[in-house]
Amino acid sequence: MEKQRRDFIKKIATITAGISLTDVARASMAVPKQLSLQKEWIKDAGMEMSNAYFSGITANQQLIALAKQMDALGAVAGINPSVADLRNAKPWEYHTIVGVKEAWKKQGLNFNVVEGPPCLGEQTKLGLSGRDEEIDRFILFMKNLKRAGIDIICYNWMPVISWARTSFNRPGRGGALMTAFDYSDLKNKPLTKYGEISKDVLWDNLTYFLKAVVPEAEKIQMKLALHPDDPQVDSIQGISRIMNTVESFDRMLNIMPSDCNGITLCQGNFSLMGTDIPSLIRRWGKAGKIHFVHFRNVKELSGEIPSTKFTETFHDEGDIDMYQAMKAYYEVGFKGPIRPDHVPTMAGEENTFPGYMTLGNLFAIGYIRALAEAVTKEAMHQA
Repeated sequence: MEKQRRDFIKKIATITAGISLTDVARASMAVPKQLSLQKEWIKDAGMEMSNAYFSGITANQQLIALAKQMDALGAVAGINPSVADLRNAKPWEYHTIVGVKEAWKKQGLNFNVVEGPPCLGEQTKLGLSGRDEEIDRFILFMKNLKRAGIDIICYNWMPVISWARTSFNRPGRGGALMTAFDYSDLKNKPLTKYGEISKDVLWDNLTYFLKAVVPEAEKIQMKLALHPDDPQVDSIQGISRIMNTVESFDRMLNIMPSDCNGITLCQGNFSLMGTDIPSLIRRWGKAGKIHFVHFRNVKELSGEIPSTKFTETFHDEGDIDMYQAMKAYYEVGFKGPIRPDHVPTMAGEENTFPGYMTLGNLFAIGYIRALAEAVTKEAMHQA
């Protein structure tokens, strides 16, 4: 019996000796690694999942309810005093901004980006009488916005004629209705009352604006996020367009180099300028110039750069590699607001607000979130 006991002890010792410290370490790390994956994964890659609500609160009740169920709680909108039941209120005043923000908060949403700021119109963009007064109001607006806890302004440099499409019901996949643009449908339209406006005039006025506003934005750390021209054609009805190439944005950023002077990376427009979106995200993202993202997809149809004919698509079927785009946002550490843009109108919906209907946003949020989770977990597995 004693001999059997000694033989058993020898066998155990031999087996134990054959197990290396490395094997022990690997075994001990296996479970914690899985636990670490669950602990460290961050939803939406740390970005602020948002929706646009340009038509206000009442018109968006279904989307608001769905957004809360989807946990997409960022609200992007203008300053519309009526959502707070304010009458004769000036949108740049502090009490107006607070009232609007509180109205969204009561809906369960966080008003995180002003898109389409007040007091930035033709006087400033065309250099007309009253420009300095308008810029002063814009600076006051920035200060009051920051005081209310909002620090991103998405603005554009498209005077007189802003966002333009020539079709709002182009049939798409499965009969969904898409927004589309064909320059040949409007190239012969008459001049506006402002006549011909040259690119030099627009550049001079943008420079004047940036030199007045960016130093004030730096004092309060307000993020100015310039949106590209949409559509990004050369001119419309005599009004030139200057923010329609990547090089133009580089020029704009160099006018007033500042962390506050940045970009709304609207993927559709930059893609239609002929650029590779993931590469552009990495370049501007590493430089800290991307303050806000419009995550959308397009199909170029003209064969020209910048595009003169295109249609907007479901997020999963256009020209842009959306997975690689999301991977680039993750790699540069973008943590700001991101929203779907210009979604199709789907079955069962009235096409009352083309590009911003509820079901298309529902599809888009799920698609964006899935991409964010995929790139995040892939990176964690590779680490």
